Amino acid sequence: MARTKEFDPDAALQSALELFWRRGYEATSMADLVERLGIGRASLYATFGNKHELYLKALERYEESGLGRIVRELSRPGAALPAVRAVVRRYAAEAADERLRLNGCLITNTAAELAPHDPAAARRVERNWDHLETLLHSTLVRAQNQGELPADRDPLALARTLLVLMQGLRVVGKASADPARVRDAAEQALALLD
Repeated sequence: MARTKEFDPDAALQSALELFWRRGYEATSMADLVERLGIGRASLYATFGNKHELYLKALERYEESGLGRIVRELSRPGAALPAVRAVVRRYAAEAADERLRLNGCLITNTAAELAPHDPAAARRVERNWDHLETLLHSTLVRAQNQGELPADRDPLALARTLLVLMQGLRVVGKASADPARVRDAAEQALALLD
């Protein structure tokens, strides 16, 4: 007879995500995960696989949550440019927020820490950036079709510019205690939409 799980895998995955997000992949040991999740090592392996597999599952959860929010923000009916501006400004505000900035963005953290030498992590990062770029691009095309964005602007190039800026905001915000740095950069980039 199979034993039933004595823990909530969903809550355990969320706890692992939070630990990886705060400490990074390399600085988080299996012992740290066992302690934080409050489950035995054998249960952790049986449910999530090894540390790398658990990290990728946590990264996927983070990605789904973040992209879901952006989809909702950018797909509201009506004017499109205000939604794009709001998303970029939210990124800047979060990067400047004293409570949020030190963790940064798990996708950006993964790009810096793992992607250069971990193909699975690199694919996840690239997939996230592709989705974000597509969302921005389609919203900017909609803005152009609605007459909000000048016809001489390239929506794809602008989407890529904003994607790079948004990821950069997370990096700079994590390392800099000067909130004006990220806010000023965001506003300058948004001027490209005028």
